[in-house]
Amino acid sequence: MAKGFTSAILLAGLGAILFSAKAIVVKLCYAHGADAATVLALRMLFSLPFFWSAVWWVNKTQNLDPVCRKDRFALIVLGFLGYYVSSYLDFLGLETITVGLERIILYLTPAIVLVLSQFLLNKIISKRQWIAMAVAYLGVIVVFAQDIRFDGLPVVIGGLFVFASAISYAIYLIYSGEIVSRVGSIRLVAYASASATFFSVLQALIVNPVALWSQPMAVYQLSVFNGSFCTFVPMLFIMIAVNRVGSGLAAQAGAIGPVATIFLGWYFLAERISVLQLVGMAIVLISMGILLTVNRSQRVEV
Repeated sequence: MAKGFTSAILLAGLGAILFSAKAIVVKLCYAHGADAATVLALRMLFSLPFFWSAVWWVNKTQNLDPVCRKDRFALIVLGFLGYYVSSYLDFLGLETITVGLERIILYLTPAIVLVLSQFLLNKIISKRQWIAMAVAYLGVIVVFAQDIRFDGLPVVIGGLFVFASAISYAIYLIYSGEIVSRVGSIRLVAYASASATFFSVLQALIVNPVALWSQPMAVYQLSVFNGSFCTFVPMLFIMIAVNRVGSGLAAQAGAIGPVATIFLGWYFLAERISVLQLVGMAIVLISMGILLTVNRSQRVEV
């Protein structure tokens, strides 16, 4: 039992680190001259076969009902919002902000889910949760102010793109909760990924018709890594961890993601690390930890 618990926590932590490494890979692709639309399309194209292989395995080993037409349409919309729009806004933001700031902003997603749940689903948010969210946003402002001091307006624009990305993904999380019990998590992700792949490839072909097959070899190699080890593999690890220890503990183990991103950015991209940045990150992590430890009866269900 203890061994299974430990392995689940390790998988959740490793999954969070690999997810966070996505931003590093995107930045490296930018260094080779690729644009956001092309990088996103290549990521989705290379990850899609992995997800559909997982669907094939699930269908082979489990007796599942076919996905009905209504749910397929819902999955297309969810994929558009949660994977295509959210990822593209995130990639646009990464053109002008550090990977550390990007990951800290995205780590606010649980807080955004809570706020949207109150407005969209009339869920009640406790006083403790409001305080935790206010402190979390304070932490982001601390990091934000530091980066603006060095890089100015582009940081504001990039930060807004990433925050919009977090909102889009939060909407996906809220509404995917209603459908996942019917179609299963693997099929939900696969259908949503297929939807996002269609829209991202269409956009890439419209923006620059030849870019998808005229990139340097390094961009394709990085995209294969992005689609497999920074997209499919971490999602698989986190699903296994959630299955074994629950979403709360898995999310707490995932707190290593923002920490790892800052140091990965320093190592691979020569991004600076400051005391103020570490303080802001610590504030956000502690605040999100408070949200995750609120009693289940007080928690907003999504």
